[in-house]
Amino acid sequence: MTYRIDRATVQPAAGICPRFARRNKMYKLMALPLVLLSLTGCAGIAFQGQGIPVAVLYADASTGQQATQNNLGKKKGEACATSILGLVTTGDASIRAAADAGGIKQISAVDGSIKNILGIFATYCTVVSGTG
Repeated sequence: MTYRIDRATVQPAAGICPRFARRNKMYKLMALPLVLLSLTGCAGIAFQGQGIPVAVLYADASTGQQATQNNLGKKKGEACATSILGLVTTGDASIRAAADAGGIKQISAVDGSIKNILGIFATYCTVVSGTG
């Protein structure tokens, strides 16, 4: 196949046709949203099994997890962990870290909360109530 441009004959590069080059660009543009869509929800995977509802677009939910026989105190402590795409998770959301943050010696209740934005960024927090 040859193309004629102003008396010059031009051979296309091996295996590349202008018609297919445009179509290839279109496929690359379509692939990006599909890749991003496939990654949604990944951040929330890091906190599965915590008894918190998970949503695809946005989640901001809390739930009670544990209660003890101790009287409900006025002190609260919170400890959080953060996840990005479920690939990188940092932080200490343990009950001990939350109790230390609130100066709590006797734990009366443990709650959990999650915030998940498009499955890209998620934060899980442990909230401890008790007396100190």
